[in-house]
Amino acid sequence: RYKGRPELKIEGGLLRPRTEKVLVGRRDRTTLVDGVLKQVRLVREVVDELPVTGALCFVEADWPLIGGVFRNPRGDVLWPKRLAKFLSEMVGGVVDVGSVREDLASRFEPA
Repeated sequence: RYKGRPELKIEGGLLRPRTEKVLVGRRDRTTLVDGVLKQVRLVREVVDELPVTGALCFVEADWPLIGGVFRNPRGDVLWPKRLAKFLSEMVGGVVDVGSVREDLASRFEPA
């Protein structure tokens, strides 16, 4: 579990290349985003007809009362209730969860 306030730090832009870092409690946690992207890529190979989106959900983080969620092309960073709302908004049709689970279980080893 990560403690502290999650934030997106953007550096560079005009004269230097733009870089985005995910910080939690002033510690660089950008590698977590890279890990999520790898998992998203692997899952998309199995369920290519379904939309797959990556997200980091920090359970015990120090989220502000207003705002706090940040989205970028690499993934979303949010808290549990916001993730549940995001997922319910995202599902546009009926998904056979059992079938998808079986496909993923046959392809990947348990963590």
